[in-house]
Amino acid sequence: MPEYEGRLRLRIRPFPLEVFGSGPPSPDILEQEWWLCALQEPAADFAPYRGEWPTTTLPAFEAAWCALQQGEHAFLDFDLRVRRAFFAESRNIGRRDVMLEIAEETGLDLPRFTRDFESGRAGPAVLEEGKLGKEQYRVRGTPTVMLPDGTRLHHPIAYPRMEDRKIVSVTPLPCCGDACLDATRDLLNQALDAAVAAD
Repeated sequence: MPEYEGRLRLRIRPFPLEVFGSGPPSPDILEQEWWLCALQEPAADFAPYRGEWPTTTLPAFEAAWCALQQGEHAFLDFDLRVRRAFFAESRNIGRRDVMLEIAEETGLDLPRFTRDFESGRAGPAVLEEGKLGKEQYRVRGTPTVMLPDGTRLHHPIAYPRMEDRKIVSVTPLPCCGDACLDATRDLLNQALDAAVAAD
């Protein structure tokens, strides 16, 4: 992202699957996909989940919205920290107290974060973004990468084929480790080229 700062703006929008997709996070599905993520990003910290499983992810979405109120960099740091908490540290990101801990660990202005988190504004804002994604942009799952005009960009990741909630096959692994960074650069360059063509 630092390579493209000032040239391209990446906006991460919430799309809670438990509201607009297939339901709350399912341990039997995610545990099967865990290893697939680890294969593509071998340097990332993935660890099998060992804690209390979150029955909802909405508090994490709401907390991310609160972090965004402190700026894009604060949001990106917080968002990455939440992902690490879930995928590497087995922390229940469905608990509000865990979100407060992560906000403090990230170095956010905690009194401001707490006020925003308790204000009741975050939930409706998250749901409005998700509704926009579903109704205007026809988002069905995550990740969905697109340009502001709705043109979809396809990041090369391996997708599992599921039958009866079990992975029965996986598409070929298109990249691994640093090669995935090059694939991400290609995707961002497509966005830049599209912006130039639109001007």
